[in-house]
Amino acid sequence: MHLALRAASVVGAAGAIGVGYASLVERNAYVLRRFTVPVLPPGHRSLDVLHLSDLHLMPGQRRKAAWVAELADLRPDLVVNTGDNISHPDAIPAVLEAFSGLEGVPGVFVLGSNDYFVPKFKNPALYLVPPRPDLGWTDLTNTRATVDVAGSAVEFVGVDDPHLKYDRYGLVSGSFSPEAALSVGVTHAPYQRVLDAMARDGASLLIAGHTHGGQLCVPGFGALVTNCDLDRGRAKGLSRWWPGAGRSLGSPAPNDAAWLEVSAGLGTSPFAPVRFACRPEATLLTLVSSA
Repeated sequence: MHLALRAASVVGAAGAIGVGYASLVERNAYVLRRFTVPVLPPGHRSLDVLHLSDLHLMPGQRRKAAWVAELADLRPDLVVNTGDNISHPDAIPAVLEAFSGLEGVPGVFVLGSNDYFVPKFKNPALYLVPPRPDLGWTDLTNTRATVDVAGSAVEFVGVDDPHLKYDRYGLVSGSFSPEAALSVGVTHAPYQRVLDAMARDGASLLIAGHTHGGQLCVPGFGALVTNCDLDRGRAKGLSRWWPGAGRSLGSPAPNDAAWLEVSAGLGTSPFAPVRFACRPEATLLTLVSSA
């Protein structure tokens, strides 16, 4: 009986230490992930793309906002924001301040559910695009757009949040222009139906967030969940995607498969402010020639 009580005490203490670490240490241990992606035409100069996702910023989170602000020092050629910037309407000024150093950098964005309901509707498009010219990034909500990035035409297609079933890819489906230096699909939540459709249309790079990388991971095993129908092995990081990839796990990627980058994001739900074995992150994608 005493041995059982002692064991229970040890387990309880270990659990408390783990929760303390996950809530006080790791969720504030921001990191910049770097990947090199061979998607540009032969001979094209490299492009640096800063991917920001899932800040879930709350009032008073000054450390996170300051860390994001310092990313402007990277001087990226392009910013891609995949939504869930706020978890409280009062955090909008802090988001603006954190992003202010990126003003003038070409950028695109899509929305996540927390941008809509926080806890009442608050559309972040009002502070990301004109008529308030704070950042001037291009809204990809169920639309296509071509953006000049360091003198090259980059064609984008984006959707509204698939997690809310707001995506309407059928309205914007179609082949990418052969004149574009790069074709990119952008979505908040990487649901297979959206990734398949974008890859089928010829996107060479797919960018998403939403998963938080699993948020609570097991060392040596990885994410337990993705909060969508994406497989756990792609919960964060760089992988390949092609139509039907989610139904053929373990199969080799075809030569024309798209590159898929899923960010583990920088924040957490305000109702589960913990991370374990999954540090909060932003991503710098260095795009290089494929030949």
